[in-house]
Amino acid sequence: MADTVDGKKEEADYKRLHNFPLIRHTDMPEEMRVETMELCVTACEKFATNNESAAKMIKESMDKKFGSSWHVVIGEGFGFEITHEVKNLLYMFFGGSLAVCVWKCS
Repeated sequence: MADTVDGKKEEADYKRLHNFPLIRHTDMPEEMRVETMELCVTACEKFATNNESAAKMIKESMDKKFGSSWHVVIGEGFGFEITHEVKNLLYMFFGGSLAVCVWKCS
C-alpha cells in the first residue's frame, strides 16, 4: 500500500518538475512555432484528462489560423512515421511524458 502512495507522489513530483514544453523536433518558422507550442500547452492543460479533446482543439485552431489539413496526435509511448509539408511539423513533450505531434499534410 505504501508503495502505491509513494509511486503516485513521485509521479506527481516528476510532472511538476517537467511542466514546461520541450520541443523535440520542428521545422516551423519561429512565429508559427511559438503560436503552436502555446496552443498545445493551453489545450493539454485545459483537457488534462482527455487527449482527444485537446487534439481536436489544436487541430481546429490550426485549421483556422494556418489553413486546413492539419493533423494532431497526443499521447504517451507512441511512435510514428509521417509525410508532411516542409516547415509544417512540430513534435514536442509536455508534462514529462505527454507527446504532441502536429503536422500539415495536403
